[in-house]
Amino acid sequence: MSKLVLRDVTCRFGAVTAVDRASLALARGEFVSLLGPSGCGKTTTLRMIAGFLDPTEGTIELDGRTISAPAGSLPPEQRGMSMIFQSYAIWPNMTVADNVGFGLEVRRRPRAEIRERVDCILDVVRMRHLRDRYPAELSGGQQQRVALARAIVVQPDVLLLDEPLSNLDANLREEMRYEIRRLHDEFHITTVYVTHDQAEAMVTSDRIAVMNAGRIEQVDEPRALYARPRTRFVAGFIGRTNFLEGEVRGDELVFDGFTIPRARLADATAAAGRVTFSLRPQSVHLHRQPPAASDRAALLPGRVVQRAYLGEHWDYAVRPKDGALVLRVTARPHEVFEVDEDVWLELDARQMAPITD
Repeated sequence: MSKLVLRDVTCRFGAVTAVDRASLALARGEFVSLLGPSGCGKTTTLRMIAGFLDPTEGTIELDGRTISAPAGSLPPEQRGMSMIFQSYAIWPNMTVADNVGFGLEVRRRPRAEIRERVDCILDVVRMRHLRDRYPAELSGGQQQRVALARAIVVQPDVLLLDEPLSNLDANLREEMRYEIRRLHDEFHITTVYVTHDQAEAMVTSDRIAVMNAGRIEQVDEPRALYARPRTRFVAGFIGRTNFLEGEVRGDELVFDGFTIPRARLADATAAAGRVTFSLRPQSVHLHRQPPAASDRAALLPGRVVQRAYLGEHWDYAVRPKDGALVLRVTARPHEVFEVDEDVWLELDARQMAPITD
């Protein structure tokens, strides 16, 4: 049995449909991110799971029991869930230890047990030496650790996080991504995480649900989502990509200025008629001389039209010789090509993912 299930959940505000027939099932102990741009419905979905909003249609189930439905919903305080907000929501007049222990105080746990569990979780988040400090004396990252500790210490059935790292600087965000994943691996709490940041979702999640205009477009493991996006939106939102539009003619795929044998695709039977593929910049390589022939690669001449050095890699824009298409190519720092230089493009056809609009 799934731990948490959304069945065709819809939420409308007047004429506006914020969430449109969203369905999702989380296994016990699974970490799933709702990923998408602002206004796509991910926070509304989280608020329905938490019980702050009722669905207009559909149901939400926890351990097989319906907790949200249009006819009535279980109050948030009876759901056994913990939620971490964007603003942390820790009390400024309480010490770190008091903030973390507050949920246990509300549950009327014995004082000795509260102290033991608070000290234990503060050790886990590496904050025990700051147990007597107040929030104003902490950095943003430390405040976020306090919020995580407070949410976890009560051992919730489900942990909900609403863009918890958006107020942190870039370096702290990167550190806290791994911290959140480390805590999940230790406690195995079923988790729903809302973010618009692709890197956060990729680092923390077992699976990612990509949302667009209120709908869940694709749910998959991070690697599969990146390598095999199913729609144009998912392909463009998860990292950068090249869209190759062509047509199947017999045993060949005909694109703007070049052709590729269908047999070189990972699944040659998937292509028919007019087709669109997503090809990541990392799956295209540049050479000054034509490389040895390969049964999985397509070779074509081109010219560098633009470049940018980004430290960890070069970002090239290359136009195939016989077409107007411009391909983005990611190359290692030592692979240096000049603008207007003639090159050979090597496309890994097995990395071309067929997509729909």
